[in-house]
Amino acid sequence: MAGGAEAVLSLEPNSAIRICYHSDFGSHDEILLLEVDDKLLPDILQQRTSVRGLQDEDAVLCTPSATYALKFVGNSNSVFLIPPANATNDETSHSNLSIIAPVIKIAPGNMELVHVAPKLDKLKTLLAKNPYRPEEEEQGDEDYNLQSGLYRWEDLTNIVQASDEELKGELQALSAVEIGGYWRLVEEKAMGQILTLLLHNSVLCDWSLASLKEDEVVATLVADGFSRTLALHCLETYGFKENRADECVWGLDPKKVCVYFARQVLGDGKKKMENFMDEWARRIPTGMVASLEMLEGEVLMEKVGIETWIRVFSASSLPSTPAERFAALFQERQKWERKDLNPYIRNLRVPGMSLEGLLIKYTRRTQPKADVEPVFSAR
Repeated sequence: MAGGAEAVLSLEPNSAIRICYHSDFGSHDEILLLEVDDKLLPDILQQRTSVRGLQDEDAVLCTPSATYALKFVGNSNSVFLIPPANATNDETSHSNLSIIAPVIKIAPGNMELVHVAPKLDKLKTLLAKNPYRPEEEEQGDEDYNLQSGLYRWEDLTNIVQASDEELKGELQALSAVEIGGYWRLVEEKAMGQILTLLLHNSVLCDWSLASLKEDEVVATLVADGFSRTLALHCLETYGFKENRADECVWGLDPKKVCVYFARQVLGDGKKKMENFMDEWARRIPTGMVASLEMLEGEVLMEKVGIETWIRVFSASSLPSTPAERFAALFQERQKWERKDLNPYIRNLRVPGMSLEGLLIKYTRRTQPKADVEPVFSAR
């Protein structure tokens, strides 16, 4: 009689079973074996995973919170696939009553999952092509939002190789906002206008920047011509929410606000340090104190003779993959001290590798004397 997978699974130790070709035996290229770690098994069985990537990309498997590369590994031994007894109508005839397990496919290998960093650079590229401008609201043209180059959440999950949690985190890091069902970056000029108007209104209305009532701020910005969505987005971008039982209150983050004005001061190019500090101090809101520590990962300072110059060089503009990130850094400077390098690499995330490991892999460390700070150059 015939026995399927159940017959094999019920075998006692040191026992054997006869096998034969299933009547449907073949290559069955649509069937692949996937080796799964125990901790991922619940996500697989409960269908909380998806395979993401375009046709010209290597596919990845995403759980709700992590991304895994799919790697094919060949088998050195024969691996027989035997279906359950009731899975197919096997018409193979048998001349005796011994249990025979029919083999439907010989697997040449299996897919392995390797935890990898999400590929998020594409998200920044896609959203940067068509930033949102407030004039779109004034057009009132419903077809405007249907142009190519706009992406809904489901579009991004199909295009960007990252888990939902990683994708949401990057959208937040990019200060993206959902407008009309599409995820957008808001034009930097427009965000500056909203922030400047908010600060202006805070003076007129005698608001504390550390305790801004959401309803009042949003209503005032809406009266000035901005949508409620953009008003709230400004608070989310430059502030933090305080949950209170009776009302929703926001506080402006001094670092985020000061960084914005520093970038504005340096918008025309590098400046002498003393000139920059004077202009920066004049622009920031009363009550906020600017310090150079706020600008780590946002600017570079260079000594030219006896003078120090400062210019914009933001970590957010660099690639997220380690090899490309270090290549861009060493193209900017051939040699880096650790204190200058840290702000540009501390957000690198490679599963299974520490920051020190990345430095060993991608840089060459030189330290002429024990009491001298080490210097890092390209490997």
